[in-house]
Amino acid sequence: MDPEETIILTDEDGHDHEFTIVDVIEVEGKEYAILVPLEGAEDEEEEAVILRIDKDEKGEEILVDIEDDKEWEKVSEAWEELLDEEEFEELEEDEEEEKDR
Repeated sequence: MDPEETIILTDEDGHDHEFTIVDVIEVEGKEYAILVPLEGAEDEEEEAVILRIDKDEKGEEILVDIEDDKEWEKVSEAWEELLDEEEFEELEEDEEEEKDR
């Protein structure tokens, strides 16, 4: 799965929803896809959906809900740390640009 890829997921009521994969992160040897719904994507407060990437019996990648609370906490904390690091790097870049002017 590639960041910026668009996928369609079907909910339990049979409704399709489009998502963009914004990142794929690895936590404790497992990969997780960070998804943001396309509908309402302009809303900065839109919550990301995190799903584990597994393989089916044919060896193809599938997305699976994270049902274990401890696993969910570890992955969401790792994602938040990445976001914090990116925000910090952006601030540093902005400050450097200001100095260069």
